[in-house]
Amino acid sequence: MSAKKLVIVESPAKARTISGYLGADYQVEASVGHIRDLPQPSALPDKLKQTGYKKFAVDVDDNFQPYYVVNPDKKKTVATLRKDLAKAEELYLATDEDREGEAIAWHLLEVLKPKIPVKRMVFHEITQEAIERALENTRDIDTDLVSAQETRRILDRLYGYEVSPILWRKVARHLSAGRVQSVATRLVVQRERERIAFIPANYYDLTATFSANGEDFSARALEMDGVRFALGRDFDDHGQLKRQATVMDQALWEKLCAALEQKPTCQVTSIESKPYTRRPAPPFTTSTLQQEAGRKLRMSSRQTMAVAQYLYENGFITYMRTDSTALSSQAISAARRQAKNLYGADAIPEKPRFYAKKAKGAQEAHEAIRPAGDNFRTPEQVRSLLSDQQAALYELIWKRTLASQMNDASGTTDTVRVSAHINLDNTPHELVFTASGTVITFRGFLAAYEEGKDKSRYASSDTSTALPKLSEGQELAFTEVDREKAAHVTSPPPRYTEASLVKTLEENGVGRPSTYASTIGVIIERGYVRRAGQALIPSWQAFAVVRLLEENLASLVDYDFTATMEGYLDQIAAGERDGKELLAHFYFGGGASGEFWARGLKDTVEGLGDIDARDLNSIQVLKGINVRVGRYGPYLEDAEGKRASVPEDLAPDELNAEKVSELFTISADTGRELGKDPENGNLILVKNGRYGPYFTEVLPEDAPKSAKPRTASLFKTMSIESVGLDDALKLLSLPRIVGKDPESETEITAQNGRYGPYLKKGTDSRSLETEDQIFSITLEQALEIYAQPKTRRGRTAKPPLKELGTDPVSGKPVVIKDGRFGPYITDGTTNVTVPRSNTIEDIDAEQAYTLLADKRAKGPAKKRGTRKTTKKTTTKKATAKKPAKKTATKKTTAKRATVKKSAAKTVKEQ
Repeated sequence: MSAKKLVIVESPAKARTISGYLGADYQVEASVGHIRDLPQPSALPDKLKQTGYKKFAVDVDDNFQPYYVVNPDKKKTVATLRKDLAKAEELYLATDEDREGEAIAWHLLEVLKPKIPVKRMVFHEITQEAIERALENTRDIDTDLVSAQETRRILDRLYGYEVSPILWRKVARHLSAGRVQSVATRLVVQRERERIAFIPANYYDLTATFSANGEDFSARALEMDGVRFALGRDFDDHGQLKRQATVMDQALWEKLCAALEQKPTCQVTSIESKPYTRRPAPPFTTSTLQQEAGRKLRMSSRQTMAVAQYLYENGFITYMRTDSTALSSQAISAARRQAKNLYGADAIPEKPRFYAKKAKGAQEAHEAIRPAGDNFRTPEQVRSLLSDQQAALYELIWKRTLASQMNDASGTTDTVRVSAHINLDNTPHELVFTASGTVITFRGFLAAYEEGKDKSRYASSDTSTALPKLSEGQELAFTEVDREKAAHVTSPPPRYTEASLVKTLEENGVGRPSTYASTIGVIIERGYVRRAGQALIPSWQAFAVVRLLEENLASLVDYDFTATMEGYLDQIAAGERDGKELLAHFYFGGGASGEFWARGLKDTVEGLGDIDARDLNSIQVLKGINVRVGRYGPYLEDAEGKRASVPEDLAPDELNAEKVSELFTISADTGRELGKDPENGNLILVKNGRYGPYFTEVLPEDAPKSAKPRTASLFKTMSIESVGLDDALKLLSLPRIVGKDPESETEITAQNGRYGPYLKKGTDSRSLETEDQIFSITLEQALEIYAQPKTRRGRTAKPPLKELGTDPVSGKPVVIKDGRFGPYITDGTTNVTVPRSNTIEDIDAEQAYTLLADKRAKGPAKKRGTRKTTKKTTTKKATAKKPAKKTATKKTTAKRATVKKSAAKTVKEQ
């Protein structure tokens, strides 16, 4: 008997998990994300290309009417869902409870057009209890959420399609601008500007060891004669003091050390004891989970979200896209009960803790991220079911949740001041030292969890080491001075990490935490930012893009402006603002919130004056010397027009005067003469090039214009300083003839190429293992290589870089291999490149399965070819629909789910 009730969710993994909780009457299928979207304008039907839809696939002159089409790779999915729907008596739309999930459900409703009762089923965790509660509490589609999602989608289309072409014309092709990505890029660039402008200051501090009652403790020199000694935080970013203080230089430090070694009288002048209290951090939101996973587990934002999605879809945690720190009553009870069992009755307070979200633009739509269920499974109970990375993230969430319901940590912080009366140049002075120590007497939540911290410019001097028992007026004995850690240089502002960038974006109300992972991924993939360890470093191209936006479209990268946009979208989701009105003000102007809103994007872009592309792509690094962003990468240019390439892995703040001089020296290097080729008399040189050192020859002045000098890259085992003429002649003689294939009489040669050493026989090439084989391989050995089956690029089969297990969909082993364009993930049928934002070590099994699933869902890549001139005709129709404005009353039918808004008009694809 077929199932009577059809349940549609977004992902196959979610479908599998939910199926286990529903009976035989339910059939659970997946839409695999959105089934409809705005097409590329080039993919519009010919008739629509002559209408208001032609530029954006949105008719801005018809109240921003969107034109939706079923994605080509989803047509098969839609056909399958229609067949399943035809056999069902009831439809449950069980997509996620956020804006994207609500929009997916609405699009399913619009495309499938069910003639049976439809119910919207929502839950924030996938457990037996949650699914049962969701079935009992279904609702209608919330078209306020749909409208917010649609407005956001159209906003992003308008922004990207109006601004990106400016970047193409003035900076480089294939760049993109985005409402959130451009602001994130600006933050990273602005931090690098601060580092470039930073002027370090040098200072000393003095740490001495004192003895009291046989116990030693260290104290730092705080002040002399009532004037404080400067520390790092006392200097601004230009190396100047921000407040009155004495800068201790080496000379003063030496005098103070000498004075202390005279064993002056030292005594305790004050002791202050304060209670210490530390409260637990709230449960995780999307943002704080990404931050903490980055700090503690070294996971990227994208990795964190991929693993969290797996944990959610398989019933281990609650929904992972949330701004809320609230816990349900069941979750609070579970956390308190488990904390009490594990850490004792005094681990939890008498009353539960409740947390209010304070971040700018917070939404309270969901619960915080926590372990799923009314009774939490411990990390040990789930470890055998998860990969190491999944288990680590689950444990992080579990610990944070329990800690959030536990007692404060408490103790005391003692601060002591010690006075030493010294003589400098026969003048008496009072030198005051200070020391602090915190002793935790009750660990409270620290027994379960301690929150990580981002790198700080200024370390705290407080320690958790107890000070000895002291009393005011007590005399102390000076022991020694710490001479190893006395000299200091102030630090520039630390570069953003993914964790600190996410934190800053959230604090400024820019974007939504659920999109931060994809935003950071985009700015890395576009080449605006690269990773160096945990740090995010902007490219020179990012400098040019940000400058263009700041000088010509400043509002679009203004933090407050972008945050205000997010606030407006929240108001639309709450039914408090009309999305079409927001779009009209954004694009056409007429708003009253500022100059941009009054003018609008369209008029602002059209009114841009002439932008000097050369000036825009020039960044001054020294007087008379600029970095220019060129077609083939950044380069230096001085006032005389001399140029020098800038290495791509050189951070902008490292391009100082010394480095600039070095790069110009390398560029001006005409090469080291090695001698003359005895055969033709040409001078042979070894030079440094953009892609490394190489040999070349100098052709005579009367050589034909068509003649080109021979060149050969040095072997990896060679150095430019030690090579000689014999090495050069040997490499310039390549390719080397190994012999002839006795069967085909085809010549076999050994040569060095872009991808390393290889053999060539006609059009058949095979890779060699080492460069030395080019000169040592025999004909017999070459024939043995050609006797083996050929693999990609002529290489013999290599073992995989990493094995990841069996794919749950294809049932085939998944591995990471080394390909021509870098490492890629494959199950033997589907291949997907390892994202630039990840290393091979980062990729775990579940992330690999997810990437392969996404690639399958996209279908095969479109083949490039000549455009056909024959006109395409279709008989199928697609609709363009949108949620309209609220009506005064709700309309209901017996067969379709009630929605708060009536449907909009239909645009048909001819």
